[in-house]
Amino acid sequence: MTTVLAIDQGTSGTKAMVVDGSDRVLGVAELPVRPRYLPGGGVEQDPRELLDSVLESGRRAVREAGAPIDCVTLANQGETVLAWDPASGEPLTPAIVWQDRRSAQICAERAEWAEPVRHRTGLVLDPYFSAPKMRWIRDRLTRDGVVTTSDSWLLHRLTGEFVTDAATASRSLITDLDTGAWSPDLLAVFGLTDEALPRIAACDEIVGETTAFGAPAPVGGLVVDQQAALLAQRCLTPGSAKCTFGTGAFLLANMGTEPVRSGTGLASSVAWRARGETSYCLDGQVPTAASAVRWIQDLGLVDGAPELDRVAAPDAAGVLCVPALAGLSAPWWAPEATAAFTGMTLSTSSGHLVRAVLDGIAAQVAELADCTARDTGIALSTLRVDGGLTRSRVLMQAVADLLQARVEVYPSEHATALGAVAFARSAVDPALPPADAIVDWTPATGYTPRIGADEAAAFRARWTAAVENSAIGKEKQ
Repeated sequence: MTTVLAIDQGTSGTKAMVVDGSDRVLGVAELPVRPRYLPGGGVEQDPRELLDSVLESGRRAVREAGAPIDCVTLANQGETVLAWDPASGEPLTPAIVWQDRRSAQICAERAEWAEPVRHRTGLVLDPYFSAPKMRWIRDRLTRDGVVTTSDSWLLHRLTGEFVTDAATASRSLITDLDTGAWSPDLLAVFGLTDEALPRIAACDEIVGETTAFGAPAPVGGLVVDQQAALLAQRCLTPGSAKCTFGTGAFLLANMGTEPVRSGTGLASSVAWRARGETSYCLDGQVPTAASAVRWIQDLGLVDGAPELDRVAAPDAAGVLCVPALAGLSAPWWAPEATAAFTGMTLSTSSGHLVRAVLDGIAAQVAELADCTARDTGIALSTLRVDGGLTRSRVLMQAVADLLQARVEVYPSEHATALGAVAFARSAVDPALPPADAIVDWTPATGYTPRIGADEAAAFRARWTAAVENSAIGKEKQ
């Protein structure tokens, strides 16, 4: 088995991990990356900080491992974009993060294309995805260079190649879901016809070579971070689902090898392309999870995520929170939505507010699970979860309660990296499918509902009313 340096370049940090052929973690390094949250819904990152975090974390992990590396792989944010100079490799703009909502008007101006775009791509016409941000960069920042997702720029800096992977490309609004290729018609919708676009590689493909971490090593096994976690958690059969609780919370359900379109507002995209076959998934997003926790931390309500369970009240005492701090995604797709607290009185404490935020995150996940069940016709009996916020027992219990389903916590904090390792091993060894490169696992912790279905339904009805009346409704007035 191959020793892999897996780099998980995320919104809030970059993690590098060296895993040997026996699945032992030999070295881990993690560096924070702090997005800038701007007025008007802007969320940006410094590309140089992203690159420095990739290089430094990777080099630290390799030094700690003290072992030769057979392959380097990269899991990426998916929809974060920037313009850059292909000759020098220098960035020309900030990286516009997937949470950024400033291209909402670009989507509104193309409302007549919403249904054709949905049918061709499986995605909703929304600034969450790549193409509206690409158009915004061209309209507002620069017409120079190329404009791509962040993975293509990072891979160019590592290998000199101009490439992205099939899963990342499918998140762009300019890729045909059925063919997996860039669509000239969709490019025209966004005025991107003349753009130079990267080659779309399979997730089990070697795309180049790098010397950035020592001796020359092949680079391959590329994938979006959420799809990597889907593989790591062995969600390999249609209907099996996981939710990763990171900067946002992302619920993905495997849908097999036939491209499907959601009827409930979820995104349909490529899970991975490997061994000449494409697997698909349904995807729902909670834009702010850990970033909502960071927000209440900045307000002084908690000292940090480890304090959530200590501070959170046993119940929210009637307080409801819609944590739409970066709009709402599926099933509402309301980029203009804003966050709201309701039900507060003079007796409301910081503990009630913290609990309401956690309940609000859980309520959004429950909505996504319901959408998945309606699309698949299969009620979700178990949800597999990973990510930093799974350490909060209060949040995980709230998820189990509102889903009325068992929640199983992945036993490692490295799900994304381990999924990327599997794709990398498959890229190096043509006889090893990605599914065979992932070991089975047992949950570190499990949660079952502690409240009945009627109580869960009553809370969700009140919370949904809060969404319609405060977070979205006031924008419609």
